[in-house]
Amino acid sequence: MRQSAPATIMPKVELNQLSKSFGDVVACERVSLALWPGEVHVLLGENGAGKSTLVSMLSGLQRPDSGVVRVDGRPEKLTSPRRALELGIGTVFQHSMMVPELSLIDNIALGNGTWWRRPDRQQIAAELRRIGLEIGIHLDPLAKAGSLSLGELQQAEIVRTLMRGSRVIVLDEATAMLAPHHAEELGQLMGRLVGRGLAVVFITHRLTEALAWGDRISVLRQGRKVGELTPDQLNDLSQPQAVEEIMQLMFNLQDGPAAPAATRISAISKEAPARLDIQRLKIPDPVVPINAFDLRVAGGEILGIAGIDGNGQKQLAEGLAGQRPLSAGHIYLDGEPIEGYSVGERRRRGLRYVTDDRLGEGTVAGFSVAVNLLLKQIGEPPFWRRGLEQPAAIAGYARARARQFDIRTPSIDSPIASLSGGNIQKVLLARELGKHAKAVIFAKPTHGLDVKNIQSIRQRIRQTAIEGAAVILISTDLEELLALADNIVVMSRGVIIGRVSNQGDARLKVAELMSGVGQ
Repeated sequence: MRQSAPATIMPKVELNQLSKSFGDVVACERVSLALWPGEVHVLLGENGAGKSTLVSMLSGLQRPDSGVVRVDGRPEKLTSPRRALELGIGTVFQHSMMVPELSLIDNIALGNGTWWRRPDRQQIAAELRRIGLEIGIHLDPLAKAGSLSLGELQQAEIVRTLMRGSRVIVLDEATAMLAPHHAEELGQLMGRLVGRGLAVVFITHRLTEALAWGDRISVLRQGRKVGELTPDQLNDLSQPQAVEEIMQLMFNLQDGPAAPAATRISAISKEAPARLDIQRLKIPDPVVPINAFDLRVAGGEILGIAGIDGNGQKQLAEGLAGQRPLSAGHIYLDGEPIEGYSVGERRRRGLRYVTDDRLGEGTVAGFSVAVNLLLKQIGEPPFWRRGLEQPAAIAGYARARARQFDIRTPSIDSPIASLSGGNIQKVLLARELGKHAKAVIFAKPTHGLDVKNIQSIRQRIRQTAIEGAAVILISTDLEELLALADNIVVMSRGVIIGRVSNQGDARLKVAELMSGVGQ
């Protein structure tokens, strides 16, 4: 049974009406939370719901635009991670912050003292063992961080925060990359921590974990806190009732389908021939390998890939595009195997990839709009002849594509980094889409864009399918997938855990799979 905090105890930390925006994008809007000692407070929400921004503000990485943070009842400014630690707030991120080549002693010593004083290694080792013993963790102080499993690294990070005096521990997606038995160990550890009077904030996407280990559950959606289940409410609800309540809050299920069928292209017959056929694909990766992956996408079909970010979507897209080596499997485009071809040859044969990293991977920031439009055709005729650039041909092509895709730029010679995010994305689309595109992979194509650009780019995706291309749409936005896709598969840890036809109760089925209750 979950126990409510006594009325005489005040919250360890209170977040009161915190808001944070990045340009025109509102990441958090007037969010209020109370973090009580002796409680695991779970934060749930889709990608983009505001959880990461809230964690950043709580850990001192970002400053809120407005609102108040109170620690032990006193207003405080979390101006830096060091200040957050001084106030007793420690954060353990999904990916370990420890230096792999250093021992646990040296990792704990980093940033934990004065630069002119040699750290007392024996004292650190003794303290590490003592705290580990108190909370049921056994770690070798001399072990290099790089030799530990992901579960052991998470435990070491928690011990480090306790050694720095933390009374509030934030676990940001701590189980996302853990094997089930390591996740269970972490859940048990959280129970021991709150048993010592600590407040634990646990961010997860899995409802089973939230209900198993959470004492209080808050749900964020589109930057706002839309609901909270208290310990008393969780005690009174059966698990199915709690799941239904949380699903309603997370995915706004009472609104029904995201878009009427008329906004999508017609459903594709299961018997339609595959234009892009992926068979038993394996892509090695140290964090999330792709294992025995099968997909078939017909011409004219939009196949959505849903899932929490970081579950192999990027590895899959880059493997299909030729940017990552395959260890097994086949990729057929119109019946022809292409897995042995280079990135450029796959593109010439009609496989296109629109990356989610617009400036880092998709474009060269200092190059002009015109050159970026031809970035994957450098040296090819008619834009280059005998190794010589043909400025008139390049300029004519660039102007035509800019008009066709409504790229707003002072000049085709302007550096692409000077454009807005929406216009940079239009450059990527103009480069990849055209009459020779047979299959197109879109990775989070509207992420971070304004409403007008989102609508424009979604219409481009629809048109690409209408023209006969096989479309794979990777998105962490469930509304986007429901508005565009004919069928949706859900990925978790590099494998497909379910496939849903986008009709009727698709929203509920996909939401259940994404939350771990439909597996």
